[in-house]
Amino acid sequence: MHRLPLGSLVLLLAQLATPAVAADPVADRIAALTKGFKGTVVFYAKNLNTGRELASDPDARVRTASTIKLPVLCALESLVTNGKVKWDERLVLKPEEKVSGSGVLQSLAEGTDLTVRNLAILMIIVSDNTATNLLIDRIGADTVNDYLDTLGLTKTRLNRKIVSGDSPPTGWSRAGSLEENKRFGLGVSTPRQMVTLLERLHQGKIVSPAASNDVIDILKKQQITAASGRHAPQQWTVASKSGSLNALRSDVGIIYTDADPIALAITVEDMPETDYSPDNVGEKLIWQLTEALVEGLSAS
Repeated sequence: MHRLPLGSLVLLLAQLATPAVAADPVADRIAALTKGFKGTVVFYAKNLNTGRELASDPDARVRTASTIKLPVLCALESLVTNGKVKWDERLVLKPEEKVSGSGVLQSLAEGTDLTVRNLAILMIIVSDNTATNLLIDRIGADTVNDYLDTLGLTKTRLNRKIVSGDSPPTGWSRAGSLEENKRFGLGVSTPRQMVTLLERLHQGKIVSPAASNDVIDILKKQQITAASGRHAPQQWTVASKSGSLNALRSDVGIIYTDADPIALAITVEDMPETDYSPDNVGEKLIWQLTEALVEGLSAS
């Protein structure tokens, strides 16, 4: 994957095009935050009112980790709206369907049944892996990718179901079976395409205004807040979905401020140490970048 060196961030300011803008203090602040960081960083952020943008290698294909659960939810909203799935449909939890990692369903009793609606909420707010796999089984990974194709988000793919420990991957999509995609694991996207999805949600263009608002309301309830919501001031409302792997942290979401809504997608990859503590360096960096990007894009 091609990524820009951390010391040479590309800043895109859609509304400001003079050479002097390239020396904007926001660029210096971001460069200072990433200087010395032992890993790689890609991001894309956009003020959804003014169109101003800030980015570093925004079209790089990155591992999504659990942020791919946002496109899964959007595809599910489409199926519900079209009458192909019902929110109150119940799915039964079986022992072989439990997977490790984030979430609570792995600890529940065999035979527990939950509605599709509750599984979708758990998939987002506590990033429940078992809930995600149950939903993928119900609707199909290819269905998610087919829906993304209708949005023109062809670089965003759900590759397969979530792996439990050393178990072999299952539930491959057609795209995930391609050798070029297998290395990305669960899913692949780009920062720009994730922000495009968020922007369309904000505009009410994902399925319908009601469906778009529903997705945003669920994102606002996410309980994993160590990254973009880490030290969010009271006047911010954060609607986000995070993702984590041993060497990766990512976050995609919309930050609603008193000024403007800022959509962003940040991926921190290639971290040299595995650390799932709340003070993980990747999540701390995502928060610092979020603060800088929101302040920079909100400035008049």
